[in-house]
Amino acid sequence: MDVQTLRLFREVAEGATVTETAARGHLTQPALSRALRRLERDAGAELFRRSGRVLRLTPAGHAFKRHVDLVLDQLDQGLREVGEIVAPGTGVVPLAFLHTFGTWLVPAVLRDFLREHPGARFELRQHGEAGLEAELLGGTADLVLTSGDPQHAQLAWTRLLVEPLRLAVPPQHRLARRRRVRLADVADETFILLRPGYALRETTERLCAEAGFSPRVGFEGDEVETLRGLVTAGLGVAVVPLPHTAAFPAPHLELTDVDATRDIGLAWAAGRNLPPLSETFRRHVLGAGPRLVPPDLDRPHATV
Repeated sequence: MDVQTLRLFREVAEGATVTETAARGHLTQPALSRALRRLERDAGAELFRRSGRVLRLTPAGHAFKRHVDLVLDQLDQGLREVGEIVAPGTGVVPLAFLHTFGTWLVPAVLRDFLREHPGARFELRQHGEAGLEAELLGGTADLVLTSGDPQHAQLAWTRLLVEPLRLAVPPQHRLARRRRVRLADVADETFILLRPGYALRETTERLCAEAGFSPRVGFEGDEVETLRGLVTAGLGVAVVPLPHTAAFPAPHLELTDVDATRDIGLAWAAGRNLPPLSETFRRHVLGAGPRLVPPDLDRPHATV
C-alpha cells in the first residue's frame, strides 16, 4: 500500500466520484480503479460496492477507513513537524472557529502572530460548536476558538475572555430608545434563534428560563448575521453578541435581569503534542487573552 493510494481511497470513501478523484490525482479513471482493486487485494476484503456513479463503503471499508484516517493524519502531522524543524517559524496551523469570531477575534490574533512569524500560514475553517469539536477529535484542526468549555474528556479548554450578549430589537421597536432593559420585558415577543445544536441557542433558552419564560420561536438560522438582518427587518428580537460594525441599525440593548454573557476560549486535543508552530500559536493566543476585547458599538441612539 502506498500513501497516494490511501489518499485516493479516502477521497472516494468520503463521497467523491472515481472520475473526480482521478482528475485531482492526475490519473486516468482505469488507473485509479486498478489502484483501488489492488488496495482491496492487500486488505483482503471488498472495500466498496457500486451505487450508481458512486462507490459506497462496505462494512469492511468503513472499518478500514477509520484506520486510514488515523494513519494519514499522523503522517501529515509528522511531515509538518519535520518541515517546521527544517525551517523554524514556517508551516501551517490548522485553526477552526465560530462564524462570529471571523470578524474580530481571529483577525486580531492572526495579525499579531504573523508580525512575529511572517512565514506561518493558517488553514482556517468555520463551524458551529459541534463541528469545531469534530475538527479537533478528527485531527483536522490543531486548535479551535469557541464559546464555552466543550466539557469533553479528550479536549482541553482555556477561557480567554467573557463576551457580553445584548438584546437586538428592530429600529422601530417600543424599547429601541432604551439603553438597558429586562429580558422579561420581551417575554411575549417573537424570538429569532440559531438552530438547535448551537451554544448561543442553548444560552438564549437558558437566559429566557432565568427570566421566567420560554421564547416563542419565529425563525431559526445558521448565522448570527442572519439573525441581525431579520431583527432589523422587524421580524422579532434576538439575543446576540455585539456587532463588529454599525452595518445593522438594530439597537443592541444591555440586559439587566440576567447575566447575558458567554465565555470565549481556546480548545485543543488533550494529551496530544502539537506541532511546534501550532504550539507556539497556542501559547501566543493564551498570552493574548487578557488583551483581547470584544467589539463594543453601543450607539448614541440609546438613552437610559
